[in-house]
Amino acid sequence: MTSMARTTRLLPVLIPILLLCYGVLRLIDGLDGDHGPGFAWNLGHTFFLAAFLLLGAFLVELRRLAPATTARKRTAASAAMVAGSFGAGCFVWVILGDLFSGLADSAPLPDLLKLAGPLAFQLGTLTLLIMLAAARPSRLPVWSPALVFVAFALIAVDLDLIPLAAVCLMAGLAPLARNRTVPPPR
Repeated sequence: MTSMARTTRLLPVLIPILLLCYGVLRLIDGLDGDHGPGFAWNLGHTFFLAAFLLLGAFLVELRRLAPATTARKRTAASAAMVAGSFGAGCFVWVILGDLFSGLADSAPLPDLLKLAGPLAFQLGTLTLLIMLAAARPSRLPVWSPALVFVAFALIAVDLDLIPLAAVCLMAGLAPLARNRTVPPPR
């Protein structure tokens, strides 16, 4: 198995596990009624940071897997990857600010990017997953992007739902971890 194939199979499992660890540690950190610096906060945010760094790599891999049969599809897939990566970068910026207060004070994420970043990440990711589900032959079941959307929605509703969202995300991405849904490299 090539290293690219191993990456394709590993990231859809590892990313949700990292998000689950973050979500559980966030809940533990909040047991005292306050979320903030401390062991659980810092460890959780370290998992969160790792998840979003890997999500950037995962978006590049999704772009590679996306159908590129026409110039229009290639452009759409590339635009989705760029948007998703931009959004993941915004998340990384905020997470680093949460871990290092000096960074948050000296270089806070601009308000416009606080709104645009998560939307770009979600739209880019969902676009690539939908392209894979819509490909013929289908490279991903239609329910997969739907579960990823549910995961995103759960997080938007309440950050305390991150552990449940991580489980939905894992279920949605699980087909990518199986050999038979991943086409050979082009």
